[in-house]
Amino acid sequence: MYCHEIPGFPGAFHYPGFLTQSAQHDMSVQIIKIIQQAPLFVSYMPRTGVPMSVRMTNCGPLGWMSDKTLGYRYVSAHPETLRPWPAIPSHLLEIWDELTRYPKPPEACLVNVYNLDAKMALHQDRDEIDLAAPILSLSLGYDCRFRLGGQKRNDPSETFVLSSGDALVLKGPARRCFHGVDRILPTIGSELASPLADFGVRLNLTLRRVNE
Repeated sequence: MYCHEIPGFPGAFHYPGFLTQSAQHDMSVQIIKIIQQAPLFVSYMPRTGVPMSVRMTNCGPLGWMSDKTLGYRYVSAHPETLRPWPAIPSHLLEIWDELTRYPKPPEACLVNVYNLDAKMALHQDRDEIDLAAPILSLSLGYDCRFRLGGQKRNDPSETFVLSSGDALVLKGPARRCFHGVDRILPTIGSELASPLADFGVRLNLTLRRVNE
């Protein structure tokens, strides 16, 4: 398993090709089951109510969402079906243990689905109580140009490509770094495994610990 710490960003670890093709297929099958139980929905920016360009769902005891009135937050049920989120697949929990070495399990796995024109503005993951816990990200489908900055929005930033099967861990100082997705790179990426291709071209899983 190859891993490198991203230069200039202590605590940011990139694992290219962490998931094999077979593991990516198996993960896709598990995610489609989650989407069937907890359908994709759109979150909205606080105050402005502007819709986000990615669609999302969650699995785990808690799920992340946002709307105009209450803003960014974690909830225990799907905002449309009002049913509890599906459980986090056991394989994802094993990957969390392997790559983060954090003594507590994740409580939320955010599933973001990107179309070709979707992006994610620079942001910090700071809606959690346990900010000492790492963030684990897994990518499936088309490549994306990922941007990683400092702990202030205007700090210098760098970009690099995240490809299908890549894992990314942000911990320590990198846990509070601003990060985002500049664009999808369809000329470099690969098709999402069917039937996930029915929903979008890139899928990202972000696992977080919420409570201390």
